Amino acid sequence: MLLRSLLLLLCALPALAETAAPEAASGFSPRPAVSARNSMVSTANPYASKAALEILQRGGSAIDAAIAAQLVLGLTEPQSSGIGGGAFMLYYDGHQLTSFDGRETAPATADDKLFLQAQGQPMDFYQAVVGGRSVGVPGVPAMLKLAHQHGGHLPWASLFQPAIRLARQGFAISPRLYSLLANDRFLREDEAARRYFYQPDGQPKAMGSLLKNPEYAATLEQIARRGPRAFYEGDIASAIIAKVNQHPRNPGRMLPADLAAYQAIERKPLCGPYRSWQVCGMDAPSSGGVAVLQMLGMLQRFPLADMSPTASSTIHLFAEAGKLAFADRNRYLADPAFASVPSTALLATDYLQQRSLLIHPERSMGIASAGEPAGVKLSAYGRDSAVELPCTSHLNVVDRQGRVVSMTSSIEDQFGSRMLVKGFLLNNQLTDFSFAPVDHGLPVANRVEARKRPRSSMSPTMVFDSKGQFLLATGSPGGSQIIGYVAQTLIALLDWKLDPQQAVSLPHYGNRNGATELEAGQGLEVQASTLTALGHQVKMVEMTSGLSALVRTGNAYIGGADPRREGLVLGR
Repeated sequence: MLLRSLLLLLCALPALAETAAPEAASGFSPRPAVSARNSMVSTANPYASKAALEILQRGGSAIDAAIAAQLVLGLTEPQSSGIGGGAFMLYYDGHQLTSFDGRETAPATADDKLFLQAQGQPMDFYQAVVGGRSVGVPGVPAMLKLAHQHGGHLPWASLFQPAIRLARQGFAISPRLYSLLANDRFLREDEAARRYFYQPDGQPKAMGSLLKNPEYAATLEQIARRGPRAFYEGDIASAIIAKVNQHPRNPGRMLPADLAAYQAIERKPLCGPYRSWQVCGMDAPSSGGVAVLQMLGMLQRFPLADMSPTASSTIHLFAEAGKLAFADRNRYLADPAFASVPSTALLATDYLQQRSLLIHPERSMGIASAGEPAGVKLSAYGRDSAVELPCTSHLNVVDRQGRVVSMTSSIEDQFGSRMLVKGFLLNNQLTDFSFAPVDHGLPVANRVEARKRPRSSMSPTMVFDSKGQFLLATGSPGGSQIIGYVAQTLIALLDWKLDPQQAVSLPHYGNRNGATELEAGQGLEVQASTLTALGHQVKMVEMTSGLSALVRTGNAYIGGADPRREGLVLGR
C-alpha cells in the first residue's frame, strides 16, 4: 500500500498546478525532534545529511557543509535540485545576515514570445517544459562559490569529495526516487537519462539497488579543480549548449556567452517585524520573503497564540491572509533588474494594517484583489499566469561557531527539463515566467525577457529574537505552496511554541487566492463544512511539503524534518 501511495503523489499537470505536491511522498512517519549541543544539519536526504555532518566534523563551516550536502543532493535526489538548477541562500556569520541569489537566467535570445504558439496562445505546459526551450542558465555552481568566498573554511575542492566518492561507489535507489522514475512520462525520452535510470525493458532500476554515476563524478572533479569556470566554459558548457539546442522536438537557443556571463548575486535580505521577533527572507526575484512577511504582518492583530493550530477559525484567518499576499505577489513580484518591485511599500506597516482589515473573522472575502501601496500604481502591471511546480529541496545548517545557512534549491519540475548531461539534469526554470506577457493590455512583471531571472517562491527564512540573536531557520520545497508552509511553521514555532518536529508535522492548510486547500488524510476533513459556511471553496489535496526547522534553545539546538519525506536531522 505504501508503494502504491508513493506512485500516486507526483507533480501535477498544469491544470492541477494549484494542488500539486512536491514529487512523491515517502509516507508519513512520526519521528522525535533531534537535539545537539554544538552543530546541526537537516537536509531532504540521508546521504546529504551525512555528508554535511562529515564536513562539520572535519572542522568545516556551515557554508562548507551546505555545499557538500547540495552536491550530494544533486546525485541522490536528482529530481529536485542540483548543479543544473538554481538556489537561494541565507547566511548568518554570527554577526551579520546576507543572502545569495543563484537563480537561473534566460538566454540572451529569449523574448516574451518564448512560450507562445504561432497564433499567440500560450503553449501547453509540458510542451514547453520537456526539452531545451525551458532551460535557464544554471546558477548553483556560481552561487556555491560566491558563498564559499564569504564563509568557507575548508578548501573548495575538499567539499566535493563526499559526492564524488558516492557517485563512484553508488547509492541505493530510495522508494521515493523509484516511484518517480516509474511514473514519469518524459524522462525515458532522453537517451542518456534512459541509460542511467532505467533497465533495457524501460522499468526503473530496482529499488534498493546501487546507482553509480561516474559522469557526475568526473564533472564534479573538474569543478573541484578549476572552480565554476569549469562549468560555465569548456567541455561542460559545450555539452550543456549542445543538449539544449539540439533537442529533437523542443530545442532552445542558448549561447556560450549566456553561460560565460552568468553571475551569482549577493543581495540584502528582506527583514520585517513579527511581534517581538525579526523575520528575514529572500527579496526579489523570489516572492517568498515578501509574501511570508505580508502574511505574518496581516495576521499580527489576531490572538493566534490563543487559537488551536487546526481550528476552523485559525484556518480561515490564515487562508484569507494567503489570498491577499498572493494577489500582490502575482501583480508586483519579478526580477528587480527588469521591473520596479515595491518590496518596501508592500511591507509598510500602514499598508499591511489596511490589508489586514479586509480579513473578516466570520466570512470569506472570496478572491482577493491586489492592493495599491503608497507610491505604486496598480495599473503598472498585469496579473501573472505562471505555473510554478513544486520540485525543490531545502536544507539548514548551523556550525560550532554559530554560523547558519538556510538554502532552498530547485530544478523546478520533477527531473527538470528531462535532459541529462554530464551526469546531472538540466532545469526547466524558464517556465516559472508568465507564458502570457500581457494581461488586459498591461505588461506582466514576470514576463520572459533576455537575461532575466524568473520569479520564485523559494523561502529560506531565519528569525532573530528581540536582542538580535539568531533564533531559528526554516524552509521547504513545494512550489508556490512554499509560502504557506513556511508561514504556518513560523506561527507554530513562535505563537504556538511547538518544537521544530511538531511544527513541521502539523496538518497543512492554505490559500493561493483560489480554493482553500486542506491536507488530505490529516484530520482536517471535519473543518470543511464550517469553512464552506464561511464562504470558502474547500479542496482536500495532497500537501507533501519537505520542511525542516532548526531552533536555538539556550546554548544548544533542536531540529525537525518533515515526516512526509525522507529528510534527516543530524547533530553533534
